[in-house]
Amino acid sequence: MLREYVPVLILFAVAVANAVGMMVASHILNPYRPTPQKLMPYESGMIPLGDTRERFSVKFYIVAILFIIFDIETVFLIPWGVAYRDLGVFGFLEMLVFIGVLLVGLIYVWKKGALEWE
Repeated sequence: MLREYVPVLILFAVAVANAVGMMVASHILNPYRPTPQKLMPYESGMIPLGDTRERFSVKFYIVAILFIIFDIETVFLIPWGVAYRDLGVFGFLEMLVFIGVLLVGLIYVWKKGALEWE
């Protein structure tokens, strides 16, 4: 019975040996020459200025949370679309209610100004 797992164990051993070998080779072959430019923090190609503890606007987090909510809710449309013919009219009406609730939420958020970037 263990004979069936021998190829899997060999593949696992080769993968581990490959990973360890690459790490050792990169450590041996890569010369470490620190320079002031290399030791400076990288800020998207710009010279770092000011305090690193700058506060983000709360609106950034609100928009991020709203994006996640509407993105996840949109994913629920995929299984509904796959099983659309099997669900019939009842499934269609349920999805209309679901999309209606999402639309009411989006209109509410829009009217409150949560999507404004000021």
